[in-house]
Amino acid sequence: MICITGAGGTLGSEVLAQLQAAGAPIRAAFHSDDKADAARAQGIDVALIDFEDPDSLREAFAGCESLFLLGHNAVDQTELELAAVDAARSAGIRHIVKQSVMGAQGEDYSLAQVHRPIEMAIEASGIGWTFLRPNSFMQNVMTFMSPTIRTESAFYSASDDARISHVDVRDIAAVAVQALLHPGQHAGHAYTLTGPDAFTYDELAETLSHALGRTITHVALPPNELRYGMADWGLPDEIADRLIDLERYFRSGEAALVTGDIERITGRAPRRFADYAREVAPLLG
Repeated sequence: MICITGAGGTLGSEVLAQLQAAGAPIRAAFHSDDKADAARAQGIDVALIDFEDPDSLREAFAGCESLFLLGHNAVDQTELELAAVDAARSAGIRHIVKQSVMGAQGEDYSLAQVHRPIEMAIEASGIGWTFLRPNSFMQNVMTFMSPTIRTESAFYSASDDARISHVDVRDIAAVAVQALLHPGQHAGHAYTLTGPDAFTYDELAETLSHALGRTITHVALPPNELRYGMADWGLPDEIADRLIDLERYFRSGEAALVTGDIERITGRAPRRFADYAREVAPLLG
């Protein structure tokens, strides 16, 4: 059996759906009663977890051989996922597919520094592992940019003219599913997952403009100005600082990397942003 943490989120729900389609035995772990109840009504084996409650993790992982480990963007994310690794070892998990971030191995920016200690703990645990290190999600358009796209026909960043190889979460999930279904083939591998090309936010705005039939503008801000905006949104200081440091990582050029890992593992080319933009255009007005 495969346990999926974060099963109610953007990526975890897609991993869940693809594993269901493959007919795999699964247990979906949720933080929310409502999402758990909805999944249970569909006949899915469900567990309620709290990363701060190791007993809930051990109970969720019990009887499972593989684990999709997806934490949430908390200030103490490293410590919470380390507790999950301990619980996985106690529960007898034999393979962990961990959702990480691009460049985690170099620890060159804050989010990488969050994830690399977790990777190292998994490596030292004796549990088989596969690390997924994706670039920025295409779905961030809907998650983060959509409010101002709808109201202002604009979105904001501090990435300047950095090129980023955004990746569709459905392609990340497809790689995760392969690693979960065939752990022997993917154990000990770290995959850097990207879209098929890298482009600037100005180019992303142009692609959205074509899809929506109206002009969408990318507004480039100084990092400190974007940081003030994040404070106004109510983000905790440490989370806001991580996101601003991610913008710095983008500006360094490292996120322009394009790899062939998705096609090599799934047999399908990764989705293009233009196709994603056409899909979500009706939702953006």
